[in-house]
Amino acid sequence: MVGMIAIISQIFLRSLWFRGGGDNKNSGIFIVIGILLAILAPIVVSLVQLSISRKREFTADATAVKFTRNPTGLIGALEKIRKENTPNEKVSKAIAPLFFSNPFKRLSSTHPPIEKRIEALKSF
Repeated sequence: MVGMIAIISQIFLRSLWFRGGGDNKNSGIFIVIGILLAILAPIVVSLVQLSISRKREFTADATAVKFTRNPTGLIGALEKIRKENTPNEKVSKAIAPLFFSNPFKRLSSTHPPIEKRIEALKSF
């Protein structure tokens, strides 16, 4: 499904280049649509792939609980990971402007936030 988006956009774009000459006044709009598809399709495909990856992480957690029958063990492991990966909030004022946040971090991540994973595991 994900690959089909890229393939369809490429087929559409290439069909524009190999169309007959003719005096078609609507050809400009098709070229614009083709260029937009060529630009946006890879972005959409990447976002869909990242979303699927995040869903698979939740599935992997559920499968681990199913096999081990110990959700508290996995929750404890995720808690340790979260504690190790917490950023240092004590930063010098001189370098504080260098730290900025990514508003699209959640969209571009391959793993869901650890807090959400722990929340999902607590429901078992």
